[in-house]
Amino acid sequence: MRYIIIGAGAVGGTIGGCLFQGGHDVVLVARGPHLDALRAHGLRLATPAGTYQLGIRAVGGPAEVGLREGDVLILAVKGQHTAALLAEWAWQPAGAGTVAAETVPIVCAQNGVANEGFALRLFRQVYGMCVWLPATHLEPGMVESQGTPLAGMLPVGRYPSGAGPVIERIGADLASSRFLAPVSDDVMRWKYGKLLSNLGNSIEALCGREALHGDDGRELRHRTRAEALAVFAAVGIGYASEDEIMAARGGQVRAGEVNGSARAGGSSWQSLSRGTGTIEADFLNGEIVLLGREHGVPALLNATLQRLANQAAREREAPGSITPAEILSLAT
Repeated sequence: MRYIIIGAGAVGGTIGGCLFQGGHDVVLVARGPHLDALRAHGLRLATPAGTYQLGIRAVGGPAEVGLREGDVLILAVKGQHTAALLAEWAWQPAGAGTVAAETVPIVCAQNGVANEGFALRLFRQVYGMCVWLPATHLEPGMVESQGTPLAGMLPVGRYPSGAGPVIERIGADLASSRFLAPVSDDVMRWKYGKLLSNLGNSIEALCGREALHGDDGRELRHRTRAEALAVFAAVGIGYASEDEIMAARGGQVRAGEVNGSARAGGSSWQSLSRGTGTIEADFLNGEIVLLGREHGVPALLNATLQRLANQAAREREAPGSITPAEILSLAT
């Protein structure tokens, strides 16, 4: 298999870098200064065990790849970028008179639970990947992967359910490349469990990591999660519990220091820190808001976080621009 990683940031760079180190054929897809740096110097992958300069091929889009039999697309961008990239890749020639949407498997290595449905509108073979992977991408050409002794836990499975030989092979390749990658016939159950933890991404981005551990920060996280649990109960959504997740991960994936420093913040925190202008809150807190509106369950805190996170991204505010107490007061 050749793995084409669409989005070579923190998650995609770690997955692609580790697969490459594991002896697998990898192509990284990136843009802007990050692409320029990857083309010039390769991927600099910094881990608790050391820093590696990896000469992985990097491209700017599908026209440079030449899709063929045996390719696998791994979509590792944030949810707000999914639709445009699916449309860009789906109708590319893939050999023998076919297009990618008909013959090339795509794996959604993303937070949230909406991406797989978007992909299935276009692609015949869609797989979900639940991403527990501590990593950071703030500088062009460089990804810090803090996971140790394994780089991450990546449960995988077919969407909407099932497994099969393709995802079994992908899971085996990941397992040979420093990942814990159990194959599940209900991968979305894992992803809904991860969604619960990702509801705190906007809180961390808006308030800063330190604020999460104060009384107001704990209350905000608790109430945000409680709204989601009420929505899940009303809709009948099953999810992996915290105990189940911790039991599966065990001590195999811990966040270690890289170059003497701990991870500064998660994916939404990194979006604000880099001033990207967008954030994935619509597919995290916004997912709870959507389900709540569809089923008549209030989700005021999640709606407030969604609005504030998008505003902060648009205005390119740095992390820590508001306190948990202020957010709680806005949502009353």
